[in-house]
Amino acid sequence: MSGSATHGDQGPVLVVDYGAQYAQLIARRVREAQVYSEVIPHTTSVEEIVRRNPAAVVLSGGPASVYAEGAPQVDPALFDTGIPVFGICYGFQAMTSALGGTVERTGTREYGRADLTVSGEGGTLHEDLPSHHPVWMSHGDSVTKAPEGFSVTASTEATPVAAFENVERRLAGVQYHPEVAHSPHGQEVLRRFLHEIAGIRPQWTTASIVDDTVAAIREQIGDGRAICGLSGGVDSAVAAALVHRAIGDRLTCVFVDHGLLRAGERAQVERDFVAATGVRLVTVDAVDRFLSALQGVTDPEQKRKIIGREFIRVFEETARNLQAEAGESGEQIDFLVQGTLYPDVVESGGGSGAANIKSHHNVGGLPDDLQFELVEPLRALFKDEVRRVGTELGLPETIVHRQPFPGPGLGIRIVGEVTAERLATLRAADQIAREELSAAGLDREIWQCPVVLLADVRSVGVQGDFRTYGHPIVLRPVSSEDAMTADWTRLPYEVLERVSTRITNEVPDVNRVTLDVTSKPPGTIEWE
Repeated sequence: MSGSATHGDQGPVLVVDYGAQYAQLIARRVREAQVYSEVIPHTTSVEEIVRRNPAAVVLSGGPASVYAEGAPQVDPALFDTGIPVFGICYGFQAMTSALGGTVERTGTREYGRADLTVSGEGGTLHEDLPSHHPVWMSHGDSVTKAPEGFSVTASTEATPVAAFENVERRLAGVQYHPEVAHSPHGQEVLRRFLHEIAGIRPQWTTASIVDDTVAAIREQIGDGRAICGLSGGVDSAVAAALVHRAIGDRLTCVFVDHGLLRAGERAQVERDFVAATGVRLVTVDAVDRFLSALQGVTDPEQKRKIIGREFIRVFEETARNLQAEAGESGEQIDFLVQGTLYPDVVESGGGSGAANIKSHHNVGGLPDDLQFELVEPLRALFKDEVRRVGTELGLPETIVHRQPFPGPGLGIRIVGEVTAERLATLRAADQIAREELSAAGLDREIWQCPVVLLADVRSVGVQGDFRTYGHPIVLRPVSSEDAMTADWTRLPYEVLERVSTRITNEVPDVNRVTLDVTSKPPGTIEWE
């Protein structure tokens, strides 16, 4: 399934990104209403939008002012196409301006919680909702006059036009952010636009994702053979299970032990995944190869690219060996399966015109002379959707709900050069953190907890009667829905105490444990 997937005879809902931090969250919320969605840049022309045959268009929020020089605008021609359109925050104001309404800087700004007052019956979007309810605002300008033909259905004390709609033209918008949890009725408002105003059928279900994806894989691979890199994580496992369902024993999975794994991961992959799927698995020991390639490298982006490059080279060599085993009558292995997710694509600068935050090893870190055609069955999915697909495919819970772990492994959780000794130190600390979080029953309450070794930093400590000069360990527990945004998890102090005490007592060369309390944004989940 590619990033331009559709469902049945319905085109996608296109979320136009005006630079809002919530554009991807809007896309997720649309999918929660069982409608497929994609994010597109605001530079996309009306002609291109029409060519995509969307079921609807959602205009996201953004930081600009609609009347500022160079601010992104909505081409008024969009509203003559008959495509349903929903404006949110900046998108609401840009929509107003394009349709002849009035947007002004009134001198009153709204940031954070506001009390929404529903006007009259509330129209289609707000009918039967509480006459006063909280919403989340983030704007300096306000709509003071709705476009001609639109009914104003809600306001706040500072915003005279907080929602409007023209049901006949299938156009509507709200000033607030319905996609965030701080707007408790926001998902219902979004659902009403999609289902009732736009008339979109709710067809994006887990079962339909599996059926459509398997069909797309069969069409892409045909009678060919594929190789898949298993990491032990949910993404590669679900991708492999989908391809296995599509082409059966023409798929061979390869698990590369690159020495950057956490404790026990190789055994878990060889035991749990094979038992659940029956997939043919080949394990390759490439520890020395990866450590040699990473020797002396400290730049995180270079690390990612080296690890991605070596992965591909190992796959190519393994494919050649498998081909040789099959003999002259064997079929060529032309396809490489990867567990690329939609957030990977967005963060690597693809799919939405977004800035390149970092190169994911399976998106931005691939060599230019790749000898395989990529098969990326999860490329259009968010993490929560991947987990549901895994459950639908019958994968065990130990795989489906495993906390995310980056493809480059512990190599990007060591700030500094990667060595065997530093990996051993980090692996031991990571295992302690995982054991204590599991013992406390917190595995499902946090998104993940990267453990980071600051290898190029040393701090003074006292252990026993001796002065020490050891490395700090950073705990990075985060809560998230899809990794696009995240907040640090407030772990119980007694759990943090047990983790810290065990690490400093049991792991040599570590004399300090620190807690990262940075949200995303501004910080990414991983340190490198």
